[in-house]
Amino acid sequence: MIKLIKILFILKFGVFLLFLQTASANEKLKIGLLIPMTGSNKEIGQSIIKAVSLAVKDIDNNSIEIYPKDTASRPNQTLKSAFELKQMGIKLVIGPVFYESLTYLDELKDLMFLSLTNKTLDLPKNVISAGINSTSQFNTIKKFLENNNVERTIFLTPIREYEFEIKKGIKDSKIKAFKDYSYNTDPTKLTKQIEEITKYKIRKQNLENEITRIKNSNEPNKEKKIKRLEKKYTIGNLNFDAVVIADFDESLKSVTTSLLYTDVQPKNKYFITLNQWFDESLLKETDVQPIYYPSINKENFDDYKIKYFNAFNEDPSHLSLLSYDLVGLVYYLSLESDLSNLNKLFKKQNSFKGKIGIFDVKNNKINHILNFYKIEDKELIKIF
Repeated sequence: MIKLIKILFILKFGVFLLFLQTASANEKLKIGLLIPMTGSNKEIGQSIIKAVSLAVKDIDNNSIEIYPKDTASRPNQTLKSAFELKQMGIKLVIGPVFYESLTYLDELKDLMFLSLTNKTLDLPKNVISAGINSTSQFNTIKKFLENNNVERTIFLTPIREYEFEIKKGIKDSKIKAFKDYSYNTDPTKLTKQIEEITKYKIRKQNLENEITRIKNSNEPNKEKKIKRLEKKYTIGNLNFDAVVIADFDESLKSVTTSLLYTDVQPKNKYFITLNQWFDESLLKETDVQPIYYPSINKENFDDYKIKYFNAFNEDPSHLSLLSYDLVGLVYYLSLESDLSNLNKLFKKQNSFKGKIGIFDVKNNKINHILNFYKIEDKELIKIF
């Protein structure tokens, strides 16, 4: 009799396990996707859709379902599309892409949004910034400065819409700032500001004074000394060892040019900037090399670009890479915990390795563990 009970228990338990497996197999992982499918940014949206489909294919699990909805890069349309996703029973959404589209999303408290923006200030409580934020970048810069025993670092931040994001990144990373300056990007004002920051006129006057002093002296070999001084632009030590320039594209080049003009040389002082997404035009700027910056893993990015090109015969956008990794992150977290309780899911500490690098998830925040690179002699070199 006891044996019979045991056999019945085993049979029932086996049926129960089979039921769980069947239920698990039938359970779908539904992910919303809020992207611009119409309007001026629709090409970005199309690239993201392709990247997401590529991620689903690579994961190779038919339980994943993606539901794209159009934001048209407008807050009102974003809210409408997000509400439609909510009605479909979706709890987690990748997107929106742009910070401006987040405006009304706090009205949908049952949804969690993994936005592709890198801005972290004044986010709705149900929005997590998944972009390469300033804190992630300054954490990486901090590591480089500490590894090289750099103690006096000045920060140059443009007066732009992201100025306070930069200030927050500096504060959150607890990076040691010797001095922090904000500058006007107007070229007619920029050089004058850099002159003041680097005390250029004082150092230039020091040179002129020294040449005059030697000319009026009885020092031996004074002609040689004068000729040597005349090859210089300034005299006097700068009171910093590294400069971090929080700028991009032509504006970044304007700042570095102004530094060169004021006789600040990258061979003597570290020139560091933020993530440049491997801008190849910097390879040609030999006068400002070496120049350093944090970024995603270059080898992984190149592998992804090849994969994407082979699939769609076109080059991917940077945002598409981010969306590719977010699908993997969501799938990984779904295996770790129940997606129905999203607050606990993103408050718990998790790490996920994607194509970009390592996502560090904790307290409703995503930071990225980045690599650090330098460009020197027209070559990109990985530091760590």
